[in-house]
Amino acid sequence: MRRLRRANPGKAVELWAQDEARLGLKPIARRVWSLKGRRPRSCGRTRYEWLYLYGFVRPKTGQTFGVLLPRVNADRMAEALAEFAAHADPGGRKALVVLVDNAGWHRAKRLVVPSNVVLHFLPPCTPELQPAEPLWPLVREAVANRSIGRVDRLRSVVRTRLGYLANNPDVVQPVVGFHWTGSLEQ
Repeated sequence: MRRLRRANPGKAVELWAQDEARLGLKPIARRVWSLKGRRPRSCGRTRYEWLYLYGFVRPKTGQTFGVLLPRVNADRMAEALAEFAAHADPGGRKALVVLVDNAGWHRAKRLVVPSNVVLHFLPPCTPELQPAEPLWPLVREAVANRSIGRVDRLRSVVRTRLGYLANNPDVVQPVVGFHWTGSLEQ
């Protein structure tokens, strides 16, 4: 981070984390309360259609940004990075450091990374270090114990949830604010 600050004098340097999650029409079951002796109702029509959420989160503040796309690959990752860069730094006055895992589409030679974004790779096989990883239970809460019959309806529900999380960073920050990320943005 220091090297990046020296290379970009006068620019603010922000640390973000990015990860992908697959959301689909397969129901997500959670525990629920019910009356003693009564079995709780559960919707369970399994269908195999998916959306992929490219989620960005700023651990220091709890800010979030998400892009819903039909699959994961280098081209879609480039699309998500371009939308993220336009959202997080519309004026081009920041250097955005994005923590990513070692997925193949993050390291692909054809991946186009915006000029104001620097990808920083976490060590292999360390999901516990990824600040974006705890974001997924917060997103999936919107679809838990619900039967959503169509992908367009799922997209609408997830967008609504992403809007809620974007407007309530105080809900997100305690979950994603890993203690070691704060020292990097000092």
